[in-house]
Amino acid sequence: MQKLTTQAEWTQRARAVLPAAGFGNFDASIVIARGEGSHVWDEDGNEYIDYLIGSGPMLLGHGDDEVMEAVLEQLPKGMTFFANNAQGIALAEAIVDAVPCCEQVRFVTSGGEADMYAIRLARAYTGKSKILKFEGGYHGMSAEAQMSLAPARAVNFPTAVPDSAGIPQGVADEMLIAPFNDLEAVALLLSEHDDIAAIIAEPLQRIIPAAPGFLQGLRALCDKHGVLLIFDEIVTGFRLAYGGAQERYGVTPDICTLGKIIGGGFPLAALGASVEIMAHFDKTHVGAEKWLMQLGTLSGNPVAAAAGLKTMEILRRPGQYDRLRALGQSLMDMQTMALTEAGIAHRVCGDPTLFDIYFTSHDVKDYRSAKHLDPQDNATWNASLREQGIFKSPGKLYPSLALTESDLHQTKEAFRNAAVALESSKSVNA
Repeated sequence: MQKLTTQAEWTQRARAVLPAAGFGNFDASIVIARGEGSHVWDEDGNEYIDYLIGSGPMLLGHGDDEVMEAVLEQLPKGMTFFANNAQGIALAEAIVDAVPCCEQVRFVTSGGEADMYAIRLARAYTGKSKILKFEGGYHGMSAEAQMSLAPARAVNFPTAVPDSAGIPQGVADEMLIAPFNDLEAVALLLSEHDDIAAIIAEPLQRIIPAAPGFLQGLRALCDKHGVLLIFDEIVTGFRLAYGGAQERYGVTPDICTLGKIIGGGFPLAALGASVEIMAHFDKTHVGAEKWLMQLGTLSGNPVAAAAGLKTMEILRRPGQYDRLRALGQSLMDMQTMALTEAGIAHRVCGDPTLFDIYFTSHDVKDYRSAKHLDPQDNATWNASLREQGIFKSPGKLYPSLALTESDLHQTKEAFRNAAVALESSKSVNA
């Protein structure tokens, strides 16, 4: 293949073969050439400190020596089998040991696929059809998940608003939408509907923390009404703590989904629950009518499993999560200091392991309050950071264990300069 030297040339080629010139995930104008540790380089040779880290999975950074060794050891033995393999079984054992709600797991390839099967599993187990989700909650790309993820118009709860074309009205009819952090709204819906199979929630919704007692309240309401509680831990699993949000917050769901970190940077995800619930994947146990069919060409892929196993082994070592939280808290404090000194209203929102800024003077508690007073402020802030070699998404910042003191120093200066740029921009537009 001809070696192209600029991002512009790669982007031009992408326009011909990719809708909107991209993969649908991120800014299509930037083409990443390689990553190493806490840094990535684009095809123009520009170097960035990576706070996107593949949208979360690269918690150890790019090309960790031990993970690479595990992958290279597995590759000559086989890349995929569509059959049981020792690496996948060992990974399942490690997940069961770590995650409170998991007595058994089933592997899939993506987090969205895991969420889709978790919803289907809840319906199979309960015999009920409706699912309650929270406005703004992200659970992949299934039809159910694409209800009220990012609605452009506010409608009365619990009406579901599709976020994508191609979704039948019948899907919306089976979804109930509630505001995050509102136990009264959830209690009312559960009292009015006796056909709810499950509540699905991100324990940390995007970057919005659960209010004190909210997750505990969900658990109590589900128990009271015979409804399953699903935690989508694709992001929070093995990030907030080794046992995920369940360990961090002390609330155990009935079903959870896991992804990103458990694949060590390779495509792998899982869902897990009790033996009783997971029995619906076993036709010999539940019979043909209650059996939940699930298969996937790359499910339990041995290379991904080897990378995930080594990643989890490293995360179990003493002090890893203390260090991750210290790094994240330092970054949060840097942002607060820079923006406060510039006199810019803001809220740093999230957890030290995953967070970002809302440019607002209001508290952020749910989708409708998670808004910038002026969206241009966020665009100006992120553009300034990108120009200074900080690579992040427009709405999230992921710390990694690969960050160095030099990275933190450069990032602190970038935050300060971005705050000055934002202050100047607001003065010009005043």
